[in-house]
Amino acid sequence: MPRSSATRAKLPAAQGYRMPAEWEPHESTWLAWPHLRDDWPGKFEPIPWVYAEIVRNLARHERVDLIVNDANWENRARTVLEKAGALSDNVSIHRWRTDRVWTRDSGCIFLAPPADRHRDKVDSSLLALHFQFNAWAKYPNYTQDEKVGHRMAKSAGVRVVQPVSVSPFSDQHRVVLEGGAIDVNGCGTLLTTEECLLSTTQQRNPPMDRAAYEQLFADYFGVRSVIWLDSGIAGDDTHGHVDDITRFVAPHTVVTMVEANEQNENYAALYANLGRLRNARTADGEKLEIVEIPMPRAIVFEGRQLPASYANFYIANGAVLVPVFNDPNDRIALNTLAKVFPSREIVPIYSGDLIWGFGALHCMTQQQPAR
Repeated sequence: MPRSSATRAKLPAAQGYRMPAEWEPHESTWLAWPHLRDDWPGKFEPIPWVYAEIVRNLARHERVDLIVNDANWENRARTVLEKAGALSDNVSIHRWRTDRVWTRDSGCIFLAPPADRHRDKVDSSLLALHFQFNAWAKYPNYTQDEKVGHRMAKSAGVRVVQPVSVSPFSDQHRVVLEGGAIDVNGCGTLLTTEECLLSTTQQRNPPMDRAAYEQLFADYFGVRSVIWLDSGIAGDDTHGHVDDITRFVAPHTVVTMVEANEQNENYAALYANLGRLRNARTADGEKLEIVEIPMPRAIVFEGRQLPASYANFYIANGAVLVPVFNDPNDRIALNTLAKVFPSREIVPIYSGDLIWGFGALHCMTQQQPAR
């Protein structure tokens, strides 16, 4: 049954909450220290040092909330961070068990309070959406990761909401949604892909269709316009996360990945996505300014193409961390993002080994907005 007007009035968007854009001020960035060797089989040794480089650069601009499995892993993390010059008072450590380290997907999504924080009966704090996490409807080991979102919210001292959906064909159910599946401009527009949310492959929420997702985004994120792209890139373990293909970088501007080689596996999908972006409108009716970045050459390891993409960058308070792959297009990506973010330091992070875990910088981070 559809929600009643009384029920809808209690939902976050009706109370003035919204999901802020990533470039808005942060209080901290959440990360989880790598520990599952099977996520990088044969390549685990360099991964902690990549994390140390990420922590070192983030901690210069905002607090880093670092999740470690236990005391033993905390000691290991501290040793690596200290050797790399990355351990500082701006790093807070939390001992919570995790299955994997992709905090973008397992962690909560923080919402910003109404602009008018003094309205009667409106909480002026952040709010945390704790979606259900089921390891991208693919892996069996996720029981610890499913708890991470609630733990993050409790640590931040904010109220937790578990989003539910209703359908004419089923009772309400708790919604599965990963942070990497969506991207927002903070002004009412959201990007996602049909491949991730509407496909029957790795299906997260069988009862939900396009209209149900759009209602969910309206009720919980304050979204008024959804831009549906077609599909993600080859090798993407999540089956179509948008943060590997197209990202908002300003209220009316997106960066999107393109592929010039018509023989490349990504050519058709990225070309189709580009067409949709050209026809899209934001919530205020404006056309998008589209900034194109060429994909790196295919990275293949043990016969499998990996989801290497410059779109998996992370926007921090004073910096943008960008995955690079020792590819000629690295420089194009860095120069393009420097023009898009003229007031932020552009920090290249070598991710050729990291991407063997099927994720990069945006996948492993989750921002906590400033209050």
